[in-house]
Amino acid sequence: MTDRRNLVRDYKDREVEAGVYAIRCVLTGEVWIGGTPDLSTRQNGVWFSLRMGGHSSPSLQAAWKTHGEAAFGFEVLEVIDDKGLERLGRASLLVERREHWRASLSAEGLRR
Repeated sequence: MTDRRNLVRDYKDREVEAGVYAIRCVLTGEVWIGGTPDLSTRQNGVWFSLRMGGHSSPSLQAAWKTHGEAAFGFEVLEVIDDKGLERLGRASLLVERREHWRASLSAEGLRR
């Protein structure tokens, strides 16, 4: 039981980086932009929802179904320094930076 407790403690104590990411379809050039408070876990979450057929973006889900997992890549666009920001401040900054990248890349935005 001690090993499990240590693993949980280590997970909770790890350094978390917030940021903006892109999901790209290499076959079509389509790009989807999202922001997250934890970049280290985001790709797994997105890929899981796409594999299960339940992603919140209909266009991303349709492209995934058409082209398959191998056609997609995950890229970190920006790591956000959110030290000293409260939860609302971090969320607001993530939305702002996500929208910046969405406009810059003419991409579709993801809710998360």
